[in-house]
Amino acid sequence: MKSHESEEMYLETILLLKQRMANVRSIDVCEELGYAKSSVSRAVGLLQKKGYISIDGAGDITLTASGQKKAAGVYERHRVITKALMAVGADKDLAESNACRIEHVISEEMFEILKKYIENL
Repeated sequence: MKSHESEEMYLETILLLKQRMANVRSIDVCEELGYAKSSVSRAVGLLQKKGYISIDGAGDITLTASGQKKAAGVYERHRVITKALMAVGADKDLAESNACRIEHVISEEMFEILKKYIENL
């Protein structure tokens, strides 16, 4: 997996966890993704270095403005692609699992076409 894709996946996961719980820590990301603590720790460190997240003294992760924007964009692509795949007959699980892969490689132009299609359903 490319680091760009991994970065987006972590940001999206943090965004979704933040919607469910007040405080998100690295261990929550580990449990959500089923990844080793060492992998998540490395990724979280990189996200912090890039300015996408901040971590307080208690280990709580917060998305920065740029992290929130990027995570929201990834999540929007995921939702739109999932809806598009379901619209052509895929069940929810199949649509979700394929959307996770497609969202990282779809061009902005193709995404906008799908988004317009879904909005007009």
